[in-house]
Amino acid sequence: MRRSRCLSRACLEAVRLALTAALLALVGMTGAVARVPQWQWNVPAEISAPVIPIDNAMSRAKVELGRRLFYDADLSADGTMSCATCHEQRRAFADGNATHPGVTGERGRRNVPGLANVAWFTRLTFADPGLNSLEAQVGVPVFGTHPIEMGMAGREAEIAVRLARDPCYRTMFAQAFPDAGGRIDFGTTAKAIASFERTLVSFGSPYDRGRMSAGAKAGQAAFARACVGCHAGPQFTDQSYHRMEMPDPLASDPGLSEKTGKAEDLGKFRTPSLRNVALSAPYWHDGAEPTLAGVIERHRLALTAGETTSLVSFLEALTDTEFLGRKSLALPATACGRKL
Repeated sequence: MRRSRCLSRACLEAVRLALTAALLALVGMTGAVARVPQWQWNVPAEISAPVIPIDNAMSRAKVELGRRLFYDADLSADGTMSCATCHEQRRAFADGNATHPGVTGERGRRNVPGLANVAWFTRLTFADPGLNSLEAQVGVPVFGTHPIEMGMAGREAEIAVRLARDPCYRTMFAQAFPDAGGRIDFGTTAKAIASFERTLVSFGSPYDRGRMSAGAKAGQAAFARACVGCHAGPQFTDQSYHRMEMPDPLASDPGLSEKTGKAEDLGKFRTPSLRNVALSAPYWHDGAEPTLAGVIERHRLALTAGETTSLVSFLEALTDTEFLGRKSLALPATACGRKL
């Protein structure tokens, strides 16, 4: 039987109303999606929010999962080392050693950098320009072999098995990754840790609040004259690579040239951020310099003794004490309503 065509005025009006209702429903759904609250960054007005990967949107559930994972030593081969082992909150998520040994006792190659405001960094390590996402960086300490840190190379699947044994972790992954069905693997683990690391926001120092001492203000003038070329912007780094001293061709750490293969990159390392720098001694890419005054001297800035003292005062004024004790960044005491 042939269908009759809708030609009457009443029929056409009914079709129009049905289409209108469908369109309004679609607009309503779209509007609901648009009204999902964005992550609140709590940064000064002049600071733009960081760029977030399209496949790893921020959420409270994901951040809380990442926080617990950041402090979990089950991500290491022998259960003795977590991310927080090397990145201590009281040191602005840096470390007090020249380099930190891994689970096998092998000496680390480079000084542990602080993680304050790492969400804004485009280059995440001293000398690997290809490593520019926090999600990818998580795998370096976990699976790396040069040097061995957490010692899980070749054991990626074991991480999922360990975490899935914990019913609370199963709940937390389900809440953090509903679109993935709560999947527990290293991919979701890395995304959660990266999300937590993006919350390591530090803009509360005396410098930020305009409460510096007279000595620190004098040091700021010296800094503007001698240092700001490389330690630029709100993170005090140009995110570029520089050679501060003539390198030894036989040096055990060739710096940037290890990745680029270029002789002109020998001995070049990324400019570190200076936020909370007074807490992250020792300094230099290999942790060979114990004091800020010594670092300034190695830069050969032609400052007087008084200017050096003032510059140290300015660098100390970049310390955000609230960041060091912020409870939302500390080792969690509970998960799923129970004590850990």
